[in-house]
Amino acid sequence: MADAHAGSEPVPLRFDRTEATRPQDAAYAQAIDDSLMERMAIGDGRALEQLYDRYHILVYSVALRVVRDQMLAEDVVQEVFVRLWRRPQAYDPARGRFLSWLMSVTRNRAIDEVRRVTRRLRIEDRREDAAEQVRSTDRLDAPELAAAIGDERREVRAALASLPQEQRRVLELAYFDGLTQSEIATLTETPLGTVKTRTRLAMNRLRQRLGGRS
Repeated sequence: MADAHAGSEPVPLRFDRTEATRPQDAAYAQAIDDSLMERMAIGDGRALEQLYDRYHILVYSVALRVVRDQMLAEDVVQEVFVRLWRRPQAYDPARGRFLSWLMSVTRNRAIDEVRRVTRRLRIEDRREDAAEQVRSTDRLDAPELAAAIGDERREVRAALASLPQEQRRVLELAYFDGLTQSEIATLTETPLGTVKTRTRLAMNRLRQRLGGRS
């Protein structure tokens, strides 16, 4: 199915977890899922509304079992149906039933949401730990120790700044944002092997620059 409305905004969706009560056009209410997807591919917003009315409760239930949070589950529902509107060509009826495909899309999106929240919490925890370490350092009474720590921080910042941009980027994503090498490869659209090489080269440069303290 051709994407005849790429970039256009989806019709407003509602989420009430109750059966729709507004009158439905008989032709749309009786249309099979594949037919509605074909209509949606040419920009028919009523087809999206019919699919939403037909499946939003089921999508919510599947999402809730994964994310275990009502607000997150509602967000997943909205994102799933927005994806249907923006990329109807992603569904291929030759590869299986629409409902099976929709449930797979829902589970995958819910899992992505759990990973996103987990990653954000992990980063926040690391930042809190780092902030506490800084506060503890600031409370030290020994001026010479504080000066030594300040000098070392400046050396580390200078060493990072001396790295080529691509190598510095992978270290920042790994150590400051908590991403894995696979996630860095996906985010930067770079082959995983290239990410690993850049990381290794960057660490070697830091070791040389800092005299083994990195």
